[in-house]
Parts: sequence; structure tokens; C-alpha cells
Amino acid sequence: MHGWIILDKPHGLGSTQAVSAVKRALRTQRELLGGTEKWKVGHGGTLDPLATGVLPIAVGEATKLAGRMLDSDKIYDFTVAFGVQTDTLDLEGKAVAQSDHRPTPAQVEAVLPRFIGPIEQAPPAYSAILIDGQRAYDLARKGEEVEMKMRSVTIHGLVPVRFDAVDSGADVTEGAALAAITLTANVSKGTYIRSLARDIALALGTVGHVTMLRRVKAGPFTLETAISLDKLDEAARGGGIGGLMLPLTAGLDDIPALPVSPDEALALRQGKVLMGKPHTGLLLAMEGDTPVALVQASGPEIRVVRGFNL
Repeated sequence: MHGWIILDKPHGLGSTQAVSAVKRALRTQRELLGGTEKWKVGHGGTLDPLATGVLPIAVGEATKLAGRMLDSDKIYDFTVAFGVQTDTLDLEGKAVAQSDHRPTPAQVEAVLPRFIGPIEQAPPAYSAILIDGQRAYDLARKGEEVEMKMRSVTIHGLVPVRFDAVDSGADVTEGAALAAITLTANVSKGTYIRSLARDIALALGTVGHVTMLRRVKAGPFTLETAISLDKLDEAARGGGIGGLMLPLTAGLDDIPALPVSPDEALALRQGKVLMGKPHTGLLLAMEGDTPVALVQASGPEIRVVRGFNL
């Protein structure tokens, strides 16, 4: 029970609530099977309650890699509705600005390249960022003025996948007035899709807010391996959660393996530095099929970055 449960998070559920749901499922299975061992559980990247899609949940020793998932790139599908900006920048907030202007597909195509590559963006006031020890969303809910500092992020790709015309019965031509657009964005860690949607709308001479947000990939994990909470609960009642889990190494597909002997594995588990053939960079030390540690190699020295109790 050391690995990843990839949830297809439903709308309206927060990431912390999703972790609690996994803990309940593991407890249900433990009580069913008469076990006593409890497992650490953590998520590998927050998703807003509005958002759905890929939420990696780390179990057992995989929780040591949750921070690595937080640093990974993500891919989202999202819809921006034009004409209204809300205080939360999504459909759950109150309107704070309005515009009668509606962009055209041609204008959207012309503007999107401005947002590809390294950009600066201001996070939403309704976010979990700490300001003087308090969450920004707590301050915003109290009606306090929240000044969000600009941050650097990278948009690796931004592609329109659907245009919705104001006149739903008309063909969407290059000059058609748009009520909404749906985009796919490949982004770096720390990117706020709600802020991206706001800024795209402003660049188009209007305002907008997110009405749909779905994460389709987080690090190496995609919707293809994601499961619903209903399926997880069903597996728990049958004692079969292990069959739904991906191995700990599934979160390390991009890390080269370094085979080690039993003696070398023991030394690494004791935190010792190995001396061997010259290597460079981050490696996954493997004793046969068992992950031993993430190690950093510099020349002949191999040092433990994160060890696994397996």
C-alpha cells in the first residue's frame, strides 16, 4: 500500500476533502480485512472545488514524493465566459465588472500568443496564498483589500478547442461575436488558470470568468488512470484498493534508474554516501524491483535525497 491513487475529483469537493475521502476508504478496507496498519495520505497538487479532474493522492511512502508532484507541470481544459468578471474569477463569485464587448475567433487567435512562454500574473484574491499569516481568501471574504503580488509562471502551450458564438444558431466564423471560448493550457507550477482567463479577457477588450475547469494531466498522471470516488468506495468494500493503485515509481517515470546491490542498498538506507562510477543528476536507486532512494549523483559521489522504507 505504497503508491498513488489518481482521483477524478468531482465538482464541489476540495483537495483536503478528497484526501479525507481516501483515508475513509482505506479505513473501511482495513476494518474489513482486520488490519491494524495506518497509512499516510497526501495530495500532489491542489484543485479548487470548482475544478474537476486529475488529483494524485499519495499513500504510504509515496507521500515523500507529493512535493515533487506540486512542482510538476499541469494541463487543464477550461472555459472562459465573456461579459462578466467576478470577485472569485469563476462562476461561484459575485459580479464586479461587466462589458458588452464580445471578441471574435480571429481576435482570440491573435491574442493567445502573448500568453505563451514566461509571463507575469497576479493570483486571484480568492486563493490559498498566505498574506501576513492569513489565507488570501479569508481576507477577501472579510471584505478586506487584498493586494496580490505578481508572480512569474510559464505557459508551455495554449490552444483553443471550442468557440461558442453569442448567436448559438449561427456558424462560428472568424468575425462571429463569442459568448465563450474553451482552451487547453499546459502550464508550470504556480499558474492560476482563473488569473489566466481574466487576463486573456482583458487583452481582448472585455472581461470574463471561468465556468469550467478540468485538469487532464498532473506530472505523469492522466485521466486514463483516474478513478471516481464511487469506484474507490466500491473497491474498499471489496478489499481491493491495492488493485487500483499505481506503484510509487509511477511518479518517477522521468528519473533514470540506478541498479544497486543489497550492500549498496543497505548503505543508502543508512544515509551513507556511495562511491562508484561517475554519474550526474537525480537518479532512482533500485535494488531489483524495490525502490531504495532518490539519490543525487555528482561525479563518483552518490548521496541520498529521499529514502524509502520499503
